[in-house]
Amino acid sequence: MNEMREHDEKKSRRTFLKSTGVAAAGLALAGYTGNAIAQSAKEALAVNGGPKTVTFPSDRLSAATKWPRYGEEEKQAVWEVMDRSVGDVYNDLPVLEKEWCEYNKVPFAKAHNNGTSTLTSMFFALDLPPGSEIMVPSYTFFATILPMRFFQCVPIFVDLNPRTACFDLDYAAKHLTKNTKAMVPMHSWGLPCDMDEICKFADEKGLIVCEDAAHAHGASLKGKKMGAWGQIAIFSLQASKPLPAIEGGMGCYQTREYYERAATFGHYEDPPKFAEDSPNRKYEGTGYGQKYRIHPIAAALARKQLAVLDERNAGIRNRIRELNDRITQLPGLAEPFCRKDVERVYYANNMLLLDETKAGIGREALLKALKAEGVWASSGAYPEQHRYKIYSEEKWWHHKPVIPETLPGTEQVNRSCIYLPVLYEDLPEVNDQYAKAFEKVWANRDKLS
Repeated sequence: MNEMREHDEKKSRRTFLKSTGVAAAGLALAGYTGNAIAQSAKEALAVNGGPKTVTFPSDRLSAATKWPRYGEEEKQAVWEVMDRSVGDVYNDLPVLEKEWCEYNKVPFAKAHNNGTSTLTSMFFALDLPPGSEIMVPSYTFFATILPMRFFQCVPIFVDLNPRTACFDLDYAAKHLTKNTKAMVPMHSWGLPCDMDEICKFADEKGLIVCEDAAHAHGASLKGKKMGAWGQIAIFSLQASKPLPAIEGGMGCYQTREYYERAATFGHYEDPPKFAEDSPNRKYEGTGYGQKYRIHPIAAALARKQLAVLDERNAGIRNRIRELNDRITQLPGLAEPFCRKDVERVYYANNMLLLDETKAGIGREALLKALKAEGVWASSGAYPEQHRYKIYSEEKWWHHKPVIPETLPGTEQVNRSCIYLPVLYEDLPEVNDQYAKAFEKVWANRDKLS
């Protein structure tokens, strides 16, 4: 796994050197981008009284970064649902599930009312014995973990690889026990985990792989979509997600057994549709007592959003590449590492990682300077679940979780991350001004404290 990453990085550097020339590349990799940097060094930083670099109108930028985005087709779809009679109001649900299967190339899919209920149904579907351990990153939303306690399972908190900001398989391997039954890699911020390596490891150890793809709609590895690698996968359709339906969730299942248990748990109307020999068919009219059906309006919105997902993801990637390919030449500034056979997506922000030593500037000083230049930049620690009180209180758990003293990779990602906005419109002027602001700050970073 590490050898593959090193190969990709060396290949990228060779390509860069070939395309720019050794001398120019040497300057760029040292933090110099020719005349732009030289010119920037002559300009006073805005934080020190100089002019702002980013002059693009803030109201126009707000419009370009607004999310979610719905057009006339979505509005028409909502009206059509509202105009239906009660017998037809759920027509979009089975169609959405069929389209989801076709898009992700999975045999079974189920629409749920939100991502949390989808995760809860997933843990129920596993049908694991009490005390079963499930490996899961601490760097996630609580819903990836807390539903485990309803089924007497116990989370094993896994660290992140600080270079990829993804599930650290090496850490997981070192903490495997005889009670470990499953793994839940999460594709944070649209960054696909090394699912080929994870699945190979899981097969060798007899583990079930459950993907949390809540941030990764349309992302892929080796041409295979996230959500199609594990035996079960979940997606959130909440309003902030890459495919927003205001609220909702989707589960993907590789076996009929998992699909029927998950469906029966939250969809009382489904058992009559199962085969005659299904053990869940007898629960007709009741299911297992939960009601997790997606709202018809959310289903209609999801169908329209799915139809434009690839096109939208491609546009976002292109716009972010335009900026990041320029600013990541600056020393100490990088994106989370992605393999060449990965097609990532972007959820909520453009995340960069700062190495303060290589950059010669601290994160807080950098953010202060960038904001003064007009850049919408921020930091912020994503939740480390193991630090929350509920995991250490015995009364909530059949088997109490073991709280790690430290997760150094996770802590490093949270210490070094910088978030930039995602542009949902083509605004080359914004990317150019943002890049110039970064170059200006780097050229004058010796003047910052």
